[in-house]
Amino acid sequence: MVVGTASRGCQVAVIGAGPGGYLAAIRLAQLGKDVLLIDENASLGGICLNEGCIPSKALIHAADFLEETRSAHQMGLSFDNITFDIRKLVAWKDKIVKQLTGGVKFLVTKNGGDVMQGRARFVSDRRLEVLTENGPVLVEFEQAVIATGSVPLELPGFEFDGDFIIGAREALSPNSVPEKLVVIGGGYIGLELGSMYRRLGATVDLVDISAELLPFHDPEVRTAITKRMQQIGVTLHLNHKALSYTKGAPGQVTIQSVDGKKTVLDTDRILVSIGRKPLTTDIGLNTAGIETDEKGFIQVNDRLETNVPGIYALGDVVGGPLLAHKAYREAKVAAEVITGNSAAFDNVVIPAVVYTDPELAWAGMTETEAVKAGHNVVTGVFPFKASGRAMTLSAVDGFAKTIADADSKLILGVVIMGKDAGEMISEAALAIEMGAFLDDLAGTIHPHPTLSEGLLESVEAALGSAVHVLNKKDSG
Repeated sequence: MVVGTASRGCQVAVIGAGPGGYLAAIRLAQLGKDVLLIDENASLGGICLNEGCIPSKALIHAADFLEETRSAHQMGLSFDNITFDIRKLVAWKDKIVKQLTGGVKFLVTKNGGDVMQGRARFVSDRRLEVLTENGPVLVEFEQAVIATGSVPLELPGFEFDGDFIIGAREALSPNSVPEKLVVIGGGYIGLELGSMYRRLGATVDLVDISAELLPFHDPEVRTAITKRMQQIGVTLHLNHKALSYTKGAPGQVTIQSVDGKKTVLDTDRILVSIGRKPLTTDIGLNTAGIETDEKGFIQVNDRLETNVPGIYALGDVVGGPLLAHKAYREAKVAAEVITGNSAAFDNVVIPAVVYTDPELAWAGMTETEAVKAGHNVVTGVFPFKASGRAMTLSAVDGFAKTIADADSKLILGVVIMGKDAGEMISEAALAIEMGAFLDDLAGTIHPHPTLSEGLLESVEAALGSAVHVLNKKDSG
């Protein structure tokens, strides 16, 4: 020990206070463990609460609400001189974030855990060095949970400068709405923030190297999301890569298509969103003997155990879908395992949502994946333009699609594209998790009139018993 270095011990050290880390700390404390939650940021909650899930959904909601007021004349409602104050909007968002992040520390401490602010790294497989504002602290532990999350990938030649080249963090705390915005990357974040800025008044060009948006989805999803982005005025440059940029008033971005044709786009800012990588560098993994794969993700089993006994990892650092709710579930599993209970991360599905307008949500297999897996597939699709509730909400875009095994009628996957799709997908996730069949959902009464009836209707369409849309055998 270095002279003058403070030290302390705990039963379980949790590194990282994002969704997985803070939930693991709370649950471990509830189960009687002496827990120390360590994070280098004073504001707990990780990327999700501070720079991702929560602030983005707040601003997306505001942008969608603004768009609804603009189209309310269709219902006979008129609003004159519709304006917004971006600084007040950001302040409202920040208030939500502050309330939630403060709640995290409250819950950890009230459940019996401790919180330490500082940057942690392993100096052995049972000891951490935490660099705090008051100097280094050595933390000895019996067990540890690594939940350090992920960081945005940088595009070579377009490194973040926080001003002209920005990531999601800066995009969610703007001082002004740019007149022109170029978004590089057509994944979830690029689609969400690109459509949000378009609704706030920016001219948006979206550049992606892929030939289609969301290429892993079934054709009707790719077609629908592409059509919707074009409808709201986002200009798509698919099959293009970004080559270079110059700053100015406005600046410019040079892009190139797969056939070599170059195009120059004017822009006031460039939002780069091409993916994320695990935050596992400079935390002493090699010193502790913890193994990672070629991309830096920590290797774990279904009990979230690393190759080093007593050290666990969860959330973005272990790969898979980089989603907060996956980390939540993994945190609960890890806490149970650490306290000697029987548990494993053996979930069948991990639902996901893209908060475009309309929202896109899914659980389980796509039709393409089901076919590749060897299933004889049957599908049912219900368009929301046939939904009475969707009509009353002026939200007829989108559909619900159910994918099932044609022989057994086992539900394999569900895709919902429409208003509040994220609120409806959990029923589908539960059905798949429990091994439900088409008849199980078809026999479940859904309240009327609701959007959730769309899922029921898609199941009935798969069974060939739809009544509010034509069945496939009747449509010819």
